[in-house]
Amino acid sequence: MNARSTVLHILGLLLASSTLLSIATAASWPERPVRVVIPWPPGGSTDIIGRILAVDLTARLKQQVIIDNRAGAGSIVGLQLATAAPPDGYTFMMTSTAYGFLIDKPKVPVDLVNSFAPVAMIGFGDSALVVHPSFPVKTVKDLIDLAKKRPGEILYSSSGIGGFPHMNTELFAMMTRTKMVHVPFKGGGPAIADIVAGHSQVNFGSLVNVLPHVQSGRVRLIATGGPQRSPKHPNVPVIAETVPGYESRIWWGIFAPPKTPADIIARFHAETGEVISAPAFQKRLDEQGGAVVKMSSAEFGRLMVSEQNKWLGVIKAAGIKGE
Repeated sequence: MNARSTVLHILGLLLASSTLLSIATAASWPERPVRVVIPWPPGGSTDIIGRILAVDLTARLKQQVIIDNRAGAGSIVGLQLATAAPPDGYTFMMTSTAYGFLIDKPKVPVDLVNSFAPVAMIGFGDSALVVHPSFPVKTVKDLIDLAKKRPGEILYSSSGIGGFPHMNTELFAMMTRTKMVHVPFKGGGPAIADIVAGHSQVNFGSLVNVLPHVQSGRVRLIATGGPQRSPKHPNVPVIAETVPGYESRIWWGIFAPPKTPADIIARFHAETGEVISAPAFQKRLDEQGGAVVKMSSAEFGRLMVSEQNKWLGVIKAAGIKGE
């Protein structure tokens, strides 16, 4: 056997070994607990849905699926931790509509398109515009009128710079030519707690996050931001009825570190698909104001490109800066 034949023979053996290893990986994974990093603190919509999902995934995978909250810098801390994790199928990341990393680009070397492999879409949820009950606003028009009368005086809380409530409110302010003062927190839970306490007056987060407080009367829901009225709240108008063209919905999805084996991603996608297809899960998400949306990993990746481009446009047009 000459040198060239020897090299080709070795390469063939390596390829065969790699194929066998891939098959073994798909068949045996997971052999220990699986971590799902959530780059937000407990209490927000991603955390709420992630924990519901983790219970059902644990049952299906026969291994504990552990939620690991790693909040900070508007999700950037958790994103950087997750993308740097070993691509062995034992670390995933679940997040939602938040684009703080785009505000400081290129200084922040992470994003949802280039730093992760898309795994599974979970669903969409309506955004919800709520106010403290003592705040003299009952409609979207009331808020616009008051914000124009008192520019720079109304305080709105958010989950952090670039988070869903921040982006929602800045889009709203840009389209209505109003100005409110941003009060950022480290997650949706602390942000809604601030408005419940009456420190800030407005919050424009996810319906999933604010619904318990709406039901208890601790905040007042005045509008949602989806393309049509929520079936659960048919008497609550959408923003677009007052501000034509306005639309903002939160998505939730799962990602993996780059170079995670494709067979493991396919398995996790399939198991997640089974969980979110179950009537019990869909009922719980519906009760929270969300709806399951199934798509392939590739379709989810294309959605991320579209979403990232949309919000980057808002950041530039509204002149949003880091703080």
